[in-house]
Amino acid sequence: MSGYILAIDQGTTSSRAIVFDAGMGMVASAQEEIKQYYPQPGWVEHDPREIWESVVGTARQAIARAGIAPAAIAAIGITNQRETTVVWDRKSGQALHNAIVWQDRRTAEICDSLKADGYEKLFRAKTGLLLDPYFSGTKLRWLLDNIGGLRQSAEAGDVCFGTIDSWLIFNLTGGRVHAADATNACRTMLYNIADGEWDDELLGVLRIPASVLPAIKDCSDDFGTTEAGIFGAAIPILGVAGDQQAATIGNACFDPGMIKSTYGTGCFALLNTGRDRVMSSNRMLTTVAYRLEGETTYALEGSIFIAGAAVQWLRDGLGIISQASESGALALKADSGQQVYVVPAFTGLGAPYWDPEARGAIFGLTRNSGPAELAHAVLESVAYQTLDLLVAMRKDWGDHHIETVLRVDGGMAASDWTMQRLADIVANPVDRSAVPETTALGAAWLAGSKAGVWPGRRQFAEAWNCNRRFLPSMPDEVRQSKIAGWRNAVSRTLSGAQFGSQIS
Repeated sequence: MSGYILAIDQGTTSSRAIVFDAGMGMVASAQEEIKQYYPQPGWVEHDPREIWESVVGTARQAIARAGIAPAAIAAIGITNQRETTVVWDRKSGQALHNAIVWQDRRTAEICDSLKADGYEKLFRAKTGLLLDPYFSGTKLRWLLDNIGGLRQSAEAGDVCFGTIDSWLIFNLTGGRVHAADATNACRTMLYNIADGEWDDELLGVLRIPASVLPAIKDCSDDFGTTEAGIFGAAIPILGVAGDQQAATIGNACFDPGMIKSTYGTGCFALLNTGRDRVMSSNRMLTTVAYRLEGETTYALEGSIFIAGAAVQWLRDGLGIISQASESGALALKADSGQQVYVVPAFTGLGAPYWDPEARGAIFGLTRNSGPAELAHAVLESVAYQTLDLLVAMRKDWGDHHIETVLRVDGGMAASDWTMQRLADIVANPVDRSAVPETTALGAAWLAGSKAGVWPGRRQFAEAWNCNRRFLPSMPDEVRQSKIAGWRNAVSRTLSGAQFGSQIS
């Protein structure tokens, strides 16, 4: 087999492009940060044009650094931040508003209204999701209701909606293809995960015209061919998956019971449940892990909104570190006698609490608490939040179904201190992938296997390597004490917590 694969990884804070060779090795890469805009408290936006230009720029750089002709690229795989919502003009291709980012909370009132009208059970049954501003459906509803003339244009068939995958595919193909894969579609609150189609009843509830929706495809599928002028050759797009599903694939979690956790801006744990569409009783999400050859594999997912973003807060908000990689070394200097907890609910709390009104809090400060204790508490919060997800998943599916080893990837996974503390808190072995860019690897495999350049599922899984295994070593009484402190801190952070009796 010969040929190269270009993986495009469009994330919340940056766009990255990686060229892989036929042996699945990384040849070259490029990365560019993108700006987030905060027009109001709780609102988060991106400029869709900036996203598009950053993707083209990094892809061109990666191809140039690889020293190959664009025609040598057999296929492109795309992975992307999910739920982020874009609307654009079908004819001109111009975005009609800034993208509303998955972290954005402006649709909390819409969600509350839908809950009050008794719709949560309907959405839960059909989509596997909760009514939360996190997902795309209410973001699209907000745009249609608040951008002058947009609803009329949408009903006339002149508007395209999509998550970032659809926006990139449309632009890469010169407007010829308006499509999404099943893993991105399932995060919109508009996709019926049992039927594998857009759901007319849900569209009616949210007052969304079906004409704005993209076609839905498998994760390994024909998503069209790029305009030759963009990269210097017409290249087929053969793989697409949302970032967390791509990381699940990149970690070769193909068997039911396997679980991975990715530590980027947020933290997302996915448990492969195979053909079982497990409906959570513990506020986990039921989602599509991937769809290949028309067959859907499901997962339970726990979503943590703030993980690496809390380390960015240490760097940019507090200024106590100059780069994220310093956080582990600083945490090592913390006074072990102090129990400081940071609950990083900067944009609300995700699973299993789903409290969009909760806000970040720090507990246990003393006069001797300083930068080291804060860094320690921030990194430790990621471990506690992961434990919350695993506990809920075990209740939903049963311990006997779930592998004991947690596969991890993402920027924070590079920190030995953080991964060791994760193993200590969850009391399970933690395997760190040998390939740091696991999300991009998953997208590349989807495209490479479809192109016939890379091996099939089984061979790919056999090639997965562990960089290091972290084994739990914390005494159980210490662990339990720490967990009890965390749960107390969270209970006092939830928006329903009442403190009046304590201070009146």
